[in-house]
Formats: sequence, structure tokens, C-alpha cells
Amino acid sequence: MSVTDGNDDYKGYRSPTLELLQKEEAPVWSEVTVHTSRGDFSGLILPRSQTADQLHVVLKLATGYNIGVRWDTVRSIDVHGRKEAHYQIPEKAFPHDPRKPRVKLFGTGGTIASRLDYRTGAVIPAFSPGELYGSVPELADVCNMETEKLYGVFSENMGPEQWIGTAKAVAAEIAKGVAGIVIGHGTDTMHHTAAVLSFMVQDPPVPIVMVGSQRSSDRPSSDAAINLINATRTAATSDIAEVMVCMFGPTSDKYGLLHRGTRVRKMHSSYRSTFRTIGDIPLGKVDEDGVTPFRDDYKRRRPDREVKLNAVFDDRVSLVYYYPAMKPDIIDSLVDNGYKGIIIAGTGLGHVNKPLYPALARAREAGVHVYMTVQTMWGYVQMYVYETGREIMELGVVPAANMLPEVAYVKLGWALGQTHDHDEVRRIMLSPVGGETTAREPHNGYLVFQGGIPEVDAFISSHWK
Repeated sequence: MSVTDGNDDYKGYRSPTLELLQKEEAPVWSEVTVHTSRGDFSGLILPRSQTADQLHVVLKLATGYNIGVRWDTVRSIDVHGRKEAHYQIPEKAFPHDPRKPRVKLFGTGGTIASRLDYRTGAVIPAFSPGELYGSVPELADVCNMETEKLYGVFSENMGPEQWIGTAKAVAAEIAKGVAGIVIGHGTDTMHHTAAVLSFMVQDPPVPIVMVGSQRSSDRPSSDAAINLINATRTAATSDIAEVMVCMFGPTSDKYGLLHRGTRVRKMHSSYRSTFRTIGDIPLGKVDEDGVTPFRDDYKRRRPDREVKLNAVFDDRVSLVYYYPAMKPDIIDSLVDNGYKGIIIAGTGLGHVNKPLYPALARAREAGVHVYMTVQTMWGYVQMYVYETGREIMELGVVPAANMLPEVAYVKLGWALGQTHDHDEVRRIMLSPVGGETTAREPHNGYLVFQGGIPEVDAFISSHWK
């Protein structure tokens, strides 16, 4: 058997690693024990990624994790067998129980619907929604699920076309009588989609629950299954009829948190508990016992099928994060390239430097809609406090209260999809639709447990598990 069997990447290529595997008669997909100067490692030999170096043998361990073993540390390789990995999970028809509610699962892609591509070493969209049931049969204990794959993209490739398509699909399913909607989505821009759906699909009579995972389904620490079960339980049984994000609450799998779609943000690149409600508290939590609301001001489930669909978006909008010494050509270039709206994430209470003033004046003269948010995330734009803020408002910049920058971005695109009249756009932007601005922040809407502080360390150490 050739070492190149099952791995075209090795054909016609010479490397120290390839020569080692040929010498030891250990082809790709062999189950082996590799004896090295650093110890013994058992696992499955994987194909070399096209972007990986030429010096390591890649093993998938029994734990599900991959390691690289440098070729010149290898003393010998014992081959126990050959087992080519198959990551495709067959789709299964969802069992029907007339006593259970009907939930529609839309797939858009992302890590919750992904596997590892050993050709490139990257995580790629792979599972259809039907395959998700094949991997999480517990969903049948909660509901009757229907699935539809809308898109198969990572969330960085989601945009106005997908947002509009998803909103229309959600409204159509609500009209058909589903008890709830689940949307599988990549986590990186899930808060953008949650916000824009809150504007495009208003006052739904049933829950619309967005869900993703931080760890791909082939990893033992994957949060995909638990998140999907929690999201489905919320869609099927919750009285909260809003657009929500459902993800891990703590770093463990004890419960999921339900975040309002206009007040949520991804706050950590890799933690499973990455999503946090900003400037407010979550709507509630969900676990195996059901949904527990944390507040009573949410919109409730209704028996009707009425929903306000307004799926429009003008993508000539930009989000600009202000930084010290920013030059006015940043604003000028947006105006020159035909942008119609600009959201600024300003410093402090909503400030930029004076060199930007002429560019902001030109933007106003060109009819560009400019709104100010704060890059601190928590807190409100307060442009009346300092002279700088008042000067910026005189240049036509409108304060956007405590709207998150990303939420303001999608709301302005949605507003401009309806009208370019300045007064009407301002009315739309400053009229709350789904909690994107609030009259005040609750006392516990901003809590940061900063390590290193004695009293905080004492509290955390008593609860850390």
C-alpha cells in the first residue's frame, strides 16, 4: 500500500515527513503508535494540509484533538490498522409526534454546521440541517422539526442578500403556523444578523432563536449539540417571542443564555460563553428544565400568525471606528465613493478630533446621514456635555443614545432601504423597535469581574470549578 493512498496532496512531492512515512510503511489514514524522543503518541495519521509545513506528521488522537509530531523526533511507527475517517453524517428524517410543537430549523452555515477539512486544515460548512438531527437525536424529544438549508457560508460572508432572504423565509414559516424558528449561524457576525432580523421581522408571534457554536462538531469540547438543544427548546416552548441569540451562559454547559437580538455582542474570540448582553441583562436562561425569564418586559408568544416584514437594506453604509490622529480622508473617501450613511464609534461620550470637522461638514452637504455611537459599548452618547460634542452635532452628526455600533450600522442600512429623507431616517433611527435603545441601563447591566482585585479574586475562587 502506498503512503500516498487517499492523499493526493503527497503525490509527486518529496519531504522528510513523506520519506519517513514511506520508510515506516505508514500510509495516511493508518492507525498508529508513534514512538518519539518525547514519548509515544497513538492516533490516526491525517493528510498534510496544503498550508502546513513539511516537517510534521499530523495525528488525530482518541480525544478528538490533533497534534503535530516533528519527523526528526520519530524513532519508529507501529501500524495497527487503517481506518479512513468519514465525517459526513447521513441525513435522517425527523420522527413525528403529534403531541409536540413544530419548529423550523434554518441553516445558514457556520461552526455549528461544520466539520474539519483535512485538505486545508480549515473548518468548512458541511452539515445540512438534516444532518444536524442525525448528530443530535435528542432534538426529537423536544419538537417536530422541519429543516431547510438557506445558505452554506461562514458568517463573515453573510450580508444584505442573506439577511433579506432569511427574513423572508422566517416570515413565510411563521405564516405556515410553526411554533418557533431556529437559525443556525456562524458566531462571528451572529449579532449583526440578530439585530437586522429584529428590524426586518418585527413583532413575531413566536420565538426566533439564533444559535451557533464556538467549537466545531468534531471536537470533544464542541458546544454545538447543547446550544442547538437549548435553542430548539426555546423555540418550541418559550413564551418570549423575540429575535434572540442562544449560546452558553457560563463556560460550562450548565445553561444557555437568551440575549435580545439588538443588545448582544460576541465578546471573546474562542470562549464558548462568548456572547454577552451589553448595557442590559439577558432575557433569560434555558436548560433541561426549560426557559426561565430574567425580566417581564419581553414580547410574548401569541396565537396569531401576524408579523411585520420589512426586509430592505441599503448597503451604502459604513461603520467607522474613530482613533487618535484619524485623518479626514477616511470620511472624504466614503463620501466620494457614494456612501449614504456613516456610523461613527466615537471616544468617550461620542467624540472625534477637530481635523475631521471639515470632512463631516462635506458629508452633511453631500446628504450623507451620520450617526454617533460610543466605542466603550456600555453607556450613552452624551454630546451636550462637552464643547466637542456640541460642535460635532452642529456639523449634522446625530447622537444614537446607547445603540451598539454594529446595531446602529444595520439599522441605518435598514432605514436607508426605506427612505433617504433626513427627517424620516432620523425618526426611524431614534424610534426604538426592539430594545436597541433604552431609557436607562439597569444597575446590573454593567458588571466586570476584573481578575487581580483581592475581593474579586476571593469571590471567583469560591465559585470556580
